[in-house]
Amino acid sequence: MSRVRKLFGYTCLVIVLLLTFVTIDSSKAATTSLTVSQAIQLQNNSVNMVEGYVVGKPISTSTVITSNYSDDYALAIADVSTETNTEKMLYIQIPSQFRPQFGLKSNPELMGGKIKVSGNLTAYFSHPGLKNTTQMLMISSSSNPNEGESNGTYYDNAIGKTGESLKTALHTIIDDHTEISYANVWGALRKTDEDPTNPDNVILLYTGRSQSKYANGSGVNDWNREHVWAKSHGDFGTSMGPGTDLHHLRPTDVSVNSSRGNKDFDNGGTLNGEAPDTYSDSDSFEPRDEIKGDVARMIFYMDVRYEGDSGELDLEVNNVVSNGSAPYHGKLSTLLQWHKQDPVDDFERHRNEIIYRDYQHNRNPFIDHPEWVEAIWN
Repeated sequence: MSRVRKLFGYTCLVIVLLLTFVTIDSSKAATTSLTVSQAIQLQNNSVNMVEGYVVGKPISTSTVITSNYSDDYALAIADVSTETNTEKMLYIQIPSQFRPQFGLKSNPELMGGKIKVSGNLTAYFSHPGLKNTTQMLMISSSSNPNEGESNGTYYDNAIGKTGESLKTALHTIIDDHTEISYANVWGALRKTDEDPTNPDNVILLYTGRSQSKYANGSGVNDWNREHVWAKSHGDFGTSMGPGTDLHHLRPTDVSVNSSRGNKDFDNGGTLNGEAPDTYSDSDSFEPRDEIKGDVARMIFYMDVRYEGDSGELDLEVNNVVSNGSAPYHGKLSTLLQWHKQDPVDDFERHRNEIIYRDYQHNRNPFIDHPEWVEAIWN
């Protein structure tokens, strides 16, 4: 009889341990989210949670609408809030219990917001999708697009700080990013600066021209890789680190890039013949109004990212021009003006997200939090 009791006890213990393992494993699965790109690759009917931005309502295999929604039955999510390529979207089936809260006809303000959904990863509208949805959670609204960045914890150590303490905190956060080679910058720029209306093209920084992704090289009308923080300002060249940092590398027209050279940024000069509303003189360059803020925020990023530790250069913004080979860039007062004049736009946000997600795994904090510019350089 005692042997039977022992056997029964051992059996119960094994069952308890198995149940505990299953519970722990299920809990772990429930809290781990896939990206949309991962979910698109994993269309095997497995149950998973996916995290992404609401980008529209699918109505066919290759069509997603962004207004005039006819019903609340489906939505599309992507890894970036500005995605327009349906091949990079996951189609979500919305069951009746979630339609009052997550249907786009009833809640058009969800566009651009970030959500988590769980269900079976399987085709919907003959497109990579998620069906039999069991859970839908709002992470951040479109009115606060940075609320959910990096699961809401990326900038935790910077919140509430100002001045040098804020700058130090941000440097620690964005430091030690993944570096790529200068040769790989070509391919990266084809993704980061893709024309949102033509995926075969990139947008050139100074001219604003949409040009074939593969029309790059040294020809007079080709595009090449512009170092917005001129690489001679610190003499870092094209070495991995500041020389290949995508947060300040942009595709530009070859001849316009040449006319900019290594000049600091400031207002005034002679009108450039190729780039609209662009001026330069012997020691400064003024880009068109639509990208003035973009340029300023790239320069501010470089100042914070490269602070002289780990054998790196200490890059600093100053209030002069003609900085030459010194690790300085100007002109601070003008860049602060440009930052206010030209606020962050969706192209910048989209670019920041791609660099963070696919390449360097760090962000430009002045795109996510423009108010931190004044908090540091007041």
